[in-house]
Parts: sequence; C-alpha cells; structure tokens
Amino acid sequence: MFKKSAKAILVTGGCGFIGNNLVRYILNNYDFTIINLDKLTYAGNVDSLCDISSKERYKFVQGDIGDRNLVRKVLAKEKPWAILNLAAESHVDRSIDGPDDFVQTNIVGTFNLLEEVRYYWNFLEAKKREKFRFLHVSTDEVFGSLRLDDAAFTENHQYSPNSPYSASKAASDHLVRSYFRTYGLPTLTTHCSNNYGPYQFPEKLIPLMVLNCLSERALPVYGDGQNIRDWLYVGDHCCALMTVLLNGKAGQTYNIGGNCEKKNIEIVCLVCSILDEKKPRLQGKKYNELITFVKDRPGHDLRYAMNTEKIRSELGWRAVESFETGLEKTIEWYLNNNIWTERILSGKYQLERLGVATTQRME
Repeated sequence: MFKKSAKAILVTGGCGFIGNNLVRYILNNYDFTIINLDKLTYAGNVDSLCDISSKERYKFVQGDIGDRNLVRKVLAKEKPWAILNLAAESHVDRSIDGPDDFVQTNIVGTFNLLEEVRYYWNFLEAKKREKFRFLHVSTDEVFGSLRLDDAAFTENHQYSPNSPYSASKAASDHLVRSYFRTYGLPTLTTHCSNNYGPYQFPEKLIPLMVLNCLSERALPVYGDGQNIRDWLYVGDHCCALMTVLLNGKAGQTYNIGGNCEKKNIEIVCLVCSILDEKKPRLQGKKYNELITFVKDRPGHDLRYAMNTEKIRSELGWRAVESFETGLEKTIEWYLNNNIWTERILSGKYQLERLGVATTQRME
C-alpha cells in the first residue's frame, strides 16, 4: 500500500530508460517518496518497474505533462518538494521521420508543465519555496556536432542543434532558463551524454546490437561507423542527477558525461567480442560477421564530448563505472532478462500503454 514519506519527488517520464533507473536508484538510496507521472508512449514500459510497483514509497500515475489539469491535481495532492523532468521524445531517427510528437512533448509539454509548477510554487510557504527545485534533464545534442580536434562541450557552449529532436530539447532548455530568469522558479538543467545500461529500449545502439546478435540478424552501422559519442553508464547518471538536485545551485546547468569517447564501430565490435565469449555462435562463427554498413542518416553529428569539470569541482561527482565493466553488466542484463525483451519485441508490453492493469489515475 502506498505510504507517503515526509518528502515527495515527482519524476516525469519515470517509465522510460533513464527514468525507471532513476526511480529505482532513489528508492534504494534515499527516503523520498516517488510519484511517477508517465504518458506511456511506445518507449514507456511499466514492465521496467514491476519489481517496485508495490513499494510503499512509490506511486504511478499515467498521464501527460501537457495535461495541465492532471498536473495541477498531482501537485496539489502529492505536494512534491522537487520535480525531475525526464519526460521527452528522444530518438533522433524518429524525430526525422515524424517531428510532430517531439514538438508537442518536448516543447509544448515542457511549457505546460512549467506553467503548472510555477503556479504551485508561488503558493508554497516561504521555507518550502526556497528549498523547492525543478531539475530539467537535457542532452549534449543541443550543442550540435564537434570536429575531431575540437574541445569538449562546456556548459557555456553555443547551442547548435542539428535534428528535430535536439532542436526541440534546445527549445525546452530555453524555456526552463527563462522561468528562472523571469519568474525566479528555482530550476536546474543537466546535459548528459549517451546513456547505456539495463532497461534501454531496443532501438538504441547497444541493446539493438545485442538483440540482433542473439537473433542472428544484421548489425546495421550508419555510414562508416566513425561517429563518436561520449558514453555514460545509467547508474552513474542517476547518481549525478541526485547530486545536482540536492547540491546544485538554482539557475545553473551541469554537464554529465562518462569521459569515454568511442566510435560507433568500436561499440559494435566490443558488443560482438563480449557475446563471442558469453553466448558463442554455432560452428565457430563470429558476431562481427553480421556487421552491415548502411546509408548514413541525414544530419548525422560527427562527435559529441562532454567537459564535466564543473560538476566535478563544484559538486564532487564523477563517473565511476568504466565503459568495459558497464558494457559487460549491460550485456549480462539483457542475457538474463529475455522475458522483458521478448515483451518489447512482440509488442505485448503495449497493453500497458493503453492503461491496462497497473495504471493508477488521479481522482
């Protein structure tokens, strides 16, 4: 039975990849109550939180951050001291094929959420107003693309988004900043690099390669595979988000990265080599034989890299998981959780998107 503790946190998008890992991290490491507001789009999966769905300090509410009446009711009833906004459409390829959802969720949805939060915050008593925080989770992609010899992104890097996804996130970042500057709403913004780990939707690079290997399917690599990303284990990201929430200065932005730049083709080859040991193919074949280079996607950014000096020096956070150990943990998780992946691939998990079973709605 749900039992609210003294301090509640509203997490939006808590059924997504980073969101569900964050919800679990908070419940395991803090005494906060978590209210998880998630629309359950295709990437939102209540299966990812079935192991904690009955915990006393956890409540799930199905809904859209753009639904202002619902958000108002949630805030009035649960009275959170902080909000972690992870609700977003986040897949670049999907944004190229259909940008509408990205504009609606990432821009309009963030605006509607901010408006209701501003109203709620204005009526808090003075001490609670001072302690309240709104943390907006963004991406390194808002800064655009780096050349091979460019210095890593700092928090002050000029915005230069190159896809409808990154443009919509950039717009939401500007909205959040304006609400701090104009209204004094105590906001925080984080920019993270590419995440990987358990419960990641199979359209993303690492789980896609793992699952395609296991099903003996081609491993599609864009262009020549030389695009570079900074990789961050999701557990480290969750730790960083709570560090910023609890210790960050209102109005500030913080870069979160793994300081681990890898070419896409390197990632694919590492996945193949680990699976060669853990789940060998028949007849001595190697998984890298499945690698297939495909036409590059439009506007594909060459390189992202994050300068994390600010969060290290001001807040004392740094990534602790190496890429090799994090990747091995991730692959082990997918090997040991085939029921979760099978429900994704078969589409059975989508029943929850329709509000079936475990959904809780506000009265």
